Amino acid sequence: MKLNGVRAVLFDLDGTFADTAPDLARALNRVRAERGLAPLPPEVSRPHTSSGARGLLKAGLGVTPESPDYGVLREKFLDHYEKELCVDTRLFDGIPEVLAKIQARRLPWGIVTNKGKRFTDPLLRLLAVDHLAACAVSGDSTPHIKPHPAPLLLAASLISLPPGECLYVGDDLRDVQAARSAGMHFAAAGWGYLGEGGDPHAWGADAVLSRPHEILDLLP
Repeated sequence: MKLNGVRAVLFDLDGTFADTAPDLARALNRVRAERGLAPLPPEVSRPHTSSGARGLLKAGLGVTPESPDYGVLREKFLDHYEKELCVDTRLFDGIPEVLAKIQARRLPWGIVTNKGKRFTDPLLRLLAVDHLAACAVSGDSTPHIKPHPAPLLLAASLISLPPGECLYVGDDLRDVQAARSAGMHFAAAGWGYLGEGGDPHAWGADAVLSRPHEILDLLP
């Protein structure tokens, strides 16, 4: 299925573009260890990765933003993560080839993530793709984070295209909510973490993809 008028591809980062779960799980387990707790198995923390610090701290420590010690634990977690940002993180299989073919078609691509800029920019450098991205919008690039459309609208403006000519690919319900609010096409990354949003077939996506190369089938 082709999506008419798509002239750019924007990717969510964690769980869509790169498998960041191992390094985030390590940071979570460092905080658990400081509290005398055993490591959480990767299969337990992995589904919560797309929900960032909030989701991982709830899964690993049972704390929420309303908890008195949430702020301190969040900073400890983020500090541990920043120190070992790209030890086991990798681009998902197929993503490098997809990027090459998108560029061969002379279409820009970029990243739109809720991850803070202090992590996004160095991570893209360590993955050796920062110089290839037409834009990288982080969670603190606008006053709002997804599911608010502001980050996607900023990305569209940075690549000088109307939102309706952009395809956003993501693995969380908030991604499709943001895309729809921004007026963008949306494809669900079925290879991702899929977070707490349930079955992506129920999200109202333009397409639910099982592998990254299927992105190319949507492009003109």
